[in-house]
Amino acid sequence: MRRRERNSKRGRMGGLSKLYLLSYNSLQAIGWAVSSFQILCNLLSTSSVAGAYSSAGKLISFLQCAAFLEVIHGAIGLVPSGALLPLMQWGGRTHFLLAIVSKLDEVQQLPSVFITFFAWSISEVIRYSHYAFSCIGNCPYWITYLRYTAFIVLYPLGVGPGEIWIMYQALPIVKKKNLYSETFSGLPFSYYDFLKVVLIIYPFLWLKLYLHLFRQRRSKLFKRQDKKRA
Repeated sequence: MRRRERNSKRGRMGGLSKLYLLSYNSLQAIGWAVSSFQILCNLLSTSSVAGAYSSAGKLISFLQCAAFLEVIHGAIGLVPSGALLPLMQWGGRTHFLLAIVSKLDEVQQLPSVFITFFAWSISEVIRYSHYAFSCIGNCPYWITYLRYTAFIVLYPLGVGPGEIWIMYQALPIVKKKNLYSETFSGLPFSYYDFLKVVLIIYPFLWLKLYLHLFRQRRSKLFKRQDKKRA
């Protein structure tokens, strides 16, 4: 009887977890789809890429902050990803978005913001859609294929000419404004110095995430093909 009760409780908890993850991933997919629609509408109406932040910046900031839940999901074992890699991605994107782009009007209209937001939006619509369908155990193969293939182009696009280039362009502005001087007043270095270090290590941290996705791609796509052949 006790064993049945424990199994019953585990089943209910598992069902609630799946329902929560389905809801979370579905809402994120919808949110990123809306952001991509806003960016494209602004592009078509203005024939300019300068309005990416003004059209979708607030929504993308909200979605990115909400993504901290994924770090918690990994930390408590709700998903098998662990906490480290989600934290690395969340920390890098959130710092870039909230500490730099949202604080510096001078960079908000740069083409790199459009490139970053567009690459993020498309990749996240694919990623969260894949997660949502996986929660119900019925993910179409083409979505799985897109999930583990589209990143090959979208991730370098968002990071290279996107995030890294914007941070580099922000350096003289950060130095001129002495950004976050009060926050860093008790430290032996400034935010300008911190940002230069971030620029140096950013490609290496990103490469770790990128190679991890290639390992996942090999596991998810090629093993599935091997099973079909067998």
